[in-house]
Amino acid sequence: MSTTKFFGESGESSEGGEKVIRWGGIHFLTLFSILTLLTLLSACGSADATNGTTENGATPVTIMHVRPSRTAATVSVPGLFTTDDETALSFLSGGIVRSVLVKEGEPVKAGQLLATLEPTNIDAQVQQAQLGSEKAERDRQRAEALYKDSVISLEMLQNARTGAAVAKEQLTSAQYGRRHAEIRASSDGFVLRKFVNEGQLVGAGSPVLMVNGAGKGKWLLKAGLSDKDWAQVNTGDSAAVVADAYPGRTMQAVVNSKSAGADPRSGLFQVELRIVDPLGQLASGLYGKAVIRTQGRSDAVAIPYEALLDGNGDQGVVFIVENGKAHKMPVVVRGITGTHVLVNGLDSTKALIVKGGPYLTEGTAVVVR
Repeated sequence: MSTTKFFGESGESSEGGEKVIRWGGIHFLTLFSILTLLTLLSACGSADATNGTTENGATPVTIMHVRPSRTAATVSVPGLFTTDDETALSFLSGGIVRSVLVKEGEPVKAGQLLATLEPTNIDAQVQQAQLGSEKAERDRQRAEALYKDSVISLEMLQNARTGAAVAKEQLTSAQYGRRHAEIRASSDGFVLRKFVNEGQLVGAGSPVLMVNGAGKGKWLLKAGLSDKDWAQVNTGDSAAVVADAYPGRTMQAVVNSKSAGADPRSGLFQVELRIVDPLGQLASGLYGKAVIRTQGRSDAVAIPYEALLDGNGDQGVVFIVENGKAHKMPVVVRGITGTHVLVNGLDSTKALIVKGGPYLTEGTAVVVR
């Protein structure tokens, strides 16, 4: 018994008693075999693709074991040059400025008269103290004589002696104030700034002149730091300083001191950098820039950029592997280098996921590759 299969109209043949109809010159059995093979290959390819992203339902990840180490960072800050012997000169008591005998930039010699106050009020105070002291001395002498004659008691004599001593000290104070109604240079130097003019009313202790020690003092760069930068900088940290007046010439410096409180006017924390090798002729008030190389933190670790997720300010999230599952862990960002992010919150017991993190959620099963 023969069987005939119809698949087209291109012709037919008889093979072993069975009629096989060909379509377009392609044997039907051959076409069927090719289609079956392609289906099998497609299924194998899908299986391989699935195995490339998961294994038994687990997401493949790459990890690293973090090791806390000292991580240094740099702090850039602008500032002004000054010397460590700058002095603001002022009057001991308030009054009207009679004369200012120097100008800004002028050299001065030790003992040179620089400024004076109107002496009328101060001279009157000295005269009053002089008269009071003389009267108190006469009262003491009279009390001594009366006590010898047993006219007054010992207490009255002691009070007279005390009054004379008090009046004498008041005279000394008035004479001291009179001497400081004028300003004299304490050493050779230069006048950096003049704050007042003749005829101006000044209070006791108000700055009148700013002078320095003729280049004998050490040069400093004074700068203001934010609270975050202030916390990273320590006394003794090295720095590279560049003055705008001498571009391209770097001076080495050391952090000499840092303030324990913020400046109430600017809200910044002051830091002084001592210039180790001043280059060129510096002047007080020149603008400069410093790059401070901090000693670093021993509790921070450097991790790859791709390991940090969901950054917000100084906060971030990373994934770690524990018992074959991914777990979120918050970290604090301390700084950024050219190749890594410096964070706190990880220790050497943590296996940090550095690749595959964006595809994870809390508790996702993972396999380490």
